[in-house]
This record gives sequence, structure tokens and C-alpha cells, in this order.
Amino acid sequence: MTNFIPIFPLGIVVYPGEDLNLHIFEPRYKQLIKECAAAKKPFGIPTVINQRLGELGTLVSVVEITKEYENGEMDIKTKGGDIFRILETVKEIPDKLYSGAIVTYPENARGMGIRELMNWVVNNIREMHKMLDVHKDFKLADDQLLSYDVAHHAGMTIEEEYELLGLLREDQRQEYLKRHLTKMLPVLKTVEELKQKVKLNGHFKNLSSLDLDI
Repeated sequence: MTNFIPIFPLGIVVYPGEDLNLHIFEPRYKQLIKECAAAKKPFGIPTVINQRLGELGTLVSVVEITKEYENGEMDIKTKGGDIFRILETVKEIPDKLYSGAIVTYPENARGMGIRELMNWVVNNIREMHKMLDVHKDFKLADDQLLSYDVAHHAGMTIEEEYELLGLLREDQRQEYLKRHLTKMLPVLKTVEELKQKVKLNGHFKNLSSLDLDI
């Protein structure tokens, strides 16, 4: 299935089911949001990386316009929907300030994936947060969490988050997160050990002598 959607390119990755708050200030996007909210139609947020428009993005629906300012700017609440792939961009649309795209929707096998693997991912994200002294509560119970629910909290770069967006099976996304955490956690542990050594520098140390035959 292909269709035309208005697009709002941003330097972020939006995942299906994600709640996203935006402040709208550019005239073209004020027009886009007004029209989509009135027609109850979604718009697309394709990811921009290094000033280049990615072919993948996520449909987003306007949940609520929470505040409108005198100059027409808006605060809005949105929710992520289906992933799309851009086939063609449409830069000029009659009577519109914004651009659009012809898109298709790749089949995305949602499901729960491998529960044991997801539990490992969640536990190790919490371990990472503990090392970083970050406090984060997930909105769902652990046995209901999916990769999309925790991906933004795993310390990935935007390039890595975009790669995850292109994985269309839950078990693949879980395995991707596991590989990322397996690579990153030892680095964080080394940094934590270094921090502790630095804190000790300049303090008197109570050290036991080593039993060396010298």
C-alpha cells in the first residue's frame, strides 16, 4: 500500500507507540499541524541525520494541541504509529507551505519477541542507569515492555536508533539492544572505576603491605 502524507522532518527517531511532545513555531509546520488536527489525519516524521533525509520515518497523530500562543505557535502532544518508507518526496504542494512524500508501509511484525531476551535488556538498561546515576521509570510493567518502549533509554546514538527503526521483527530489535548494551556496559564500568580512583587521589590510603619476598 502506498499513499501521500505531509512530512515534518526532524533530527530524531520516533518509534511506534511513542508519546512525543513538540513545540511548533515554523509557519509551514503550524499550517501542517492545524490541518492534520482538523482532519484527524496523521503526518510523517522522517529522520534527518547529518543534514540528510532518511528514507524511514514514523507516522504521528496529533493527540492534543495543549497550548496556542498569540503568534500562532503551538505546544502539541503526539503519538507514534506505523513505520513508513519514503518512495518519493514532493517538495511543492499547491497552497501548502510544507512538503510531503509518497510512502509505503513495510510489514512490521510486532509481537513480544523473546521474553527472556527482553528481560535481559531491561535489567541491563537499569544497570546502566544506576552507573550513570539516572532515574527512569518505564510506563509499563516489565513483562509488557517491548524494544520500542526502552530504546531511547539505552544510550544509543541517533544512527543506532535509526538502525533499530529499520528492524521489522521484535526479536531482531531485542538482539540489537543486547549487542549494544554488551558493548557499552564494560566501557561504563571502566569509567566508573576511573572515577573512583580519581576521587581517592590526594586522600590518605589505608593499604596493607604485600607479602613479597624482597
